[in-house]
Amino acid sequence: MTRRKLTSDEIELWRKVAKQAERLHAEIPQAVHPTILPKPKPAKAPKTRVDAFDLGSSAQPKPTRNNLKPTITEGLRANPVQMDARAFGRMKRGKLKPEGKLDLHGMRMNAAHPALVRFILTAQAQGKRLVLVITGKGKDRDEPGPIPTPRGVLRNQVPHWLSIPPLAQAVLQVMPAHISHGGDGAYYVYLRRVR
Repeated sequence: MTRRKLTSDEIELWRKVAKQAERLHAEIPQAVHPTILPKPKPAKAPKTRVDAFDLGSSAQPKPTRNNLKPTITEGLRANPVQMDARAFGRMKRGKLKPEGKLDLHGMRMNAAHPALVRFILTAQAQGKRLVLVITGKGKDRDEPGPIPTPRGVLRNQVPHWLSIPPLAQAVLQVMPAHISHGGDGAYYVYLRRVR
């Protein structure tokens, strides 16, 4: 909708009204009327270029979600390799057989942490190199809200426990297990040699 220009009669009528009107705050000096600014021009929206789509071609992938914090699995996979590269590759593909296994399914944190410490330190003392710690994937929580709650308490706590004393000196590498050994519900723990 465009603005209509005032006619000379309307301007004259406004001046008469303005002269007869009393000022609301007489103690404040009357300021000079500001100059009339030009009407702002609307900014044009940038034209988005749509690429041609040919039959048989695949659609563009959907943009990835922006997660504020990477998942535990992504964080462990991003860690640098501390062990032998060939052994790491075999472990990642599920070709190395774990020498020991600890199942923490159904345990609470106060029981799982001492069991994990005991298992890892005993396995290192026995000379084992690769062990499997099964945490389970955890239950989905029905707590809607603005703060996301991570799925699986033990699944999130076990990598942290393995990175702090007394287990940090025994653990060389932690990696999510291959699907044949439990996938995201288990971790490979590669232990240091006892010297």
